[in-house]
Amino acid sequence: MIWSNILIYFVIIPLLVLGGLAFSKSMKAIRTVVVTGATALMVLALYLVVEFLQIRAAGVTDEMVLTGSWVWYAPFNIHLALGVDGISVVMIVLSAFIVFAGVFASWKIDPLPKQYFLWFFLLSTGVFGFFISIDLFTMFMFYEVALIPMYLLIGVWGSGNKNYSAMKLTLMLMGGSAFLMLGLIGIYFHSSANVNELTMNIVEIAQNDAIPHSWQMWLFPAVFVGFGVLGAMFPFHTWSPDGHASAPTAVSMLHAGVLMKLGGYGCFRIAIYLMPFAAHELGWIFLILTGVSVVYGAFSACVQSDLKYINAYSSVSHCGLVLFAILMYNTTAMTGAIMQMLSHGLMTALFFALIGMIYGRTHTRDIRKMGGLMQIMPYLGVCYVIAGMASLGLPGLSGFVSEMTIFIGSFQNSDTFHRVFTIVACSSIVVTAVYILRVVGKLLYGKVQDPHHLELTDAVWHERFATIVLIAAVAAIGCFPNFFESIIKDTFTPGGIYDGILATIGQPLPWM
Repeated sequence: MIWSNILIYFVIIPLLVLGGLAFSKSMKAIRTVVVTGATALMVLALYLVVEFLQIRAAGVTDEMVLTGSWVWYAPFNIHLALGVDGISVVMIVLSAFIVFAGVFASWKIDPLPKQYFLWFFLLSTGVFGFFISIDLFTMFMFYEVALIPMYLLIGVWGSGNKNYSAMKLTLMLMGGSAFLMLGLIGIYFHSSANVNELTMNIVEIAQNDAIPHSWQMWLFPAVFVGFGVLGAMFPFHTWSPDGHASAPTAVSMLHAGVLMKLGGYGCFRIAIYLMPFAAHELGWIFLILTGVSVVYGAFSACVQSDLKYINAYSSVSHCGLVLFAILMYNTTAMTGAIMQMLSHGLMTALFFALIGMIYGRTHTRDIRKMGGLMQIMPYLGVCYVIAGMASLGLPGLSGFVSEMTIFIGSFQNSDTFHRVFTIVACSSIVVTAVYILRVVGKLLYGKVQDPHHLELTDAVWHERFATIVLIAAVAAIGCFPNFFESIIKDTFTPGGIYDGILATIGQPLPWM
């Protein structure tokens, strides 16, 4: 029975929240429903970690776990197929934490709070559904469910040039979806050597290894570009800064913290896992593009004066680092890529939460018009410093662990091409330190630029609660990296799910 699989409840709980919101008449009832739903999701995610570790302790490392499959549309062999591995588990935990913190960051959302949370939890439904699916159709369906609410969440509850930003984001992501859909259809029609046994199940497709090499060379770019648009890969990144700048606080948190991770996750789970030959032959092209994203995003953040644009371009750099590491095709670098998705998701959610709280008080995001905020709102100031230190890679916080793992793994490739690009990507660390310290200096210290800011208040209880949850998670990864790394790394170890593809694509490039 489908109800016996705990993974399905990651979709059912948000849907129950939608039903509860439909009958909520007061703000108190709305808050009760969304807090209950967000808490249930976080508890379920933590229970999933315990369950997953018990399964791994029993020696099961070579397959997806907690799997289940139920026929949805027999003519095309479409199933509601569920399953997770270590990568899926950490992404689900990340999503649950950010949804939980986002609810408290939206405590006083106005106007239309019921409608806002309806779209917010519909987006969450798509995110969780995507991470638990192992069927191409259901993954794509949940992918679209996660994208569509962004237009209204930005267009109605956003700020600044929100209509332009919402339309630009939607058109570019839908354009990426068109490439993705073509790629998935092509994969389906080459999913089996027997045309009567075509399947949408990605595990079965990988086992069949039936996609011809000639077709992989066409399908791999379509799928990688389709997901790469959401991962803010250069030159398809331009929607990201505008979208982040105009989105309401919690939507920016969920968008940068989780939604952009669907891009990296999809590139790995579908493009590389199902088409290792093309990944080996064409990966160097996308490695160049992602290397540009890493450096370009960092330098672009340096010249911005709007807090949200600074963090948005920083996200382009950090998410570029995820795709960069995935394309290195070795265990250490790919483990670092997943750690980076987890780390960046938490710290960028913390950044956007703090920016929203500061903007709600000062009514400006221009760092040139602010100063001395540490003496006015010391709690928010300290939290911003912690987020900044995590972003620039201070040891003891999550950013250091993930970035060091990526760069050490990337440099393990002994050829000149990979090592040169690794050194170029490493330069982003220096640039990141420059813009983070610049913002901290201008925003928190020095002379107060606006006398009215002296009358502002510090964070209230629900804002403190949201930031404490995220800071605790960032510090936990930095202090106990082995725990999180062990969940991920089992997937890549000999005998693990991706051991075979690493052997296929982890070879010198054909022209070397």
